[in-house]
Amino acid sequence: MDESINVFGEKLEICGMDPVTGFYRDGECNTCKDDSGSHTVCIETSQEFLDYTKSQGNDLSTPMLDYGFEGLEPGDSWCVCAGRWLEAEKSGMAPRLNLQSTHIRALEIIPMELLKKYAVDE
Repeated sequence: MDESINVFGEKLEICGMDPVTGFYRDGECNTCKDDSGSHTVCIETSQEFLDYTKSQGNDLSTPMLDYGFEGLEPGDSWCVCAGRWLEAEKSGMAPRLNLQSTHIRALEIIPMELLKKYAVDE
């Protein structure tokens, strides 16, 4: 696992524990070389984003109980792929995000200025 550091170079804060999020399902947007999607951006889900990502083939709102996933609702916190968030932003569907809980590796894909534009915790 990469070091747990946020976009400010500080300790990465918890993104969400209900439901438990993260590539490692540890509540944080931690990442590693095996995380090809870079699940590093901590968002506050919105209905628009849930509809958008479903239309792109990643349904986050429908429960998949066989995998222990109850589905997301607007307002839930969730670690999403940096590339998917950037696609949503370009389509006008990007959700708000928490910078303290967004991993520094997100900056490899998304400029800090753009992240700050959507921050709920700047």
